[in-house]
Amino acid sequence: MQICNIDLGERPVMLAPMEDVTDRSFRLMCKEQGASMVYTEFVSADALIRDIPATTRKLAIDPAERPTAIQIYGREIEPMVEAAKIVEAAGPDIIDINFGCPVKKVAGKGAGAGMLRDIPKMLSITRAVVDAVKLPVTVKTRLGWDHNSKIIVELAEQLQDCGIKALTVHGRTRSQMYTGSADWEMIAKVKENPRLTIPLIGNGDITAPEQARDAFDRYGVDGVMVGRASIGAPWIFHEIRSLIDGSGAEPLSVGEKFALIRRQIRESVSRIDEYRGILHIRRHLAASPLFKGISHFRDTRIEMLRASTVDDLFGVLDRVEEIVKENQSKENEI
Repeated sequence: MQICNIDLGERPVMLAPMEDVTDRSFRLMCKEQGASMVYTEFVSADALIRDIPATTRKLAIDPAERPTAIQIYGREIEPMVEAAKIVEAAGPDIIDINFGCPVKKVAGKGAGAGMLRDIPKMLSITRAVVDAVKLPVTVKTRLGWDHNSKIIVELAEQLQDCGIKALTVHGRTRSQMYTGSADWEMIAKVKENPRLTIPLIGNGDITAPEQARDAFDRYGVDGVMVGRASIGAPWIFHEIRSLIDGSGAEPLSVGEKFALIRRQIRESVSRIDEYRGILHIRRHLAASPLFKGISHFRDTRIEMLRASTVDDLFGVLDRVEEIVKENQSKENEI
């Protein structure tokens, strides 16, 4: 799969843009684990043109994580165009437009998935951004606003006509938020449209390597995007690539997985400070599959999520790692 001159290889698997998740450190780890392309946290066009430090920091890219897309969102043409130019100067490989975020503070104000209620403006913004920059512009969106307005097949064509170079479709409507199941049959209908010639990336409910493989085999997408399943588990890209490529690569050991979590904690603290860095990483700790299935884990989990220093947090992780290794050893003996 190619986006302009960016070759992503066969059956690429991307890291989805996620607020407070896909910082530079996490993107780099996912890239090292096999992600074909990574996306930044979404960037507010309005905040970017006001030069808000917390927003401009999101533009920093490590050369080792490339290819990288910086994703922007907004609800008006002029700020989106100005933001796209600022982003282009930061040097990503791709500029992605967010027309899919369903959260109220974004969609409720007409940005993100809120644009699905104003298609003419969505297309005007897309066309204006494409015309304003030289980098490839892509779009991420949803099936439609609600069950009665699944317009994605026609919309995909319209966005292509605006000049975008690839499209990512999350298989839910805005009204669904993240509930129910992603509708991959609808994503397949987009791909089946003979007039759609740009690459199509499918997104939604890819939580295991077999689901990624099925997305390619059953629904014909050009690429797959993994979001929530990567939180606290960057090694999912290693597992998916091993299955898709047929390489038979060994899965990461328990020790290697815990080492990645510790690295993420250290880099988060180094990037911000100890207190806020640990706060930032708690979302990954809370979601990590490493801790699932541990008996009587509730008190330890609370202790882990309440730890306020790196030493305290690493002390808890050391104990948990021994429990996980012991459980795995018992399973292997059965």
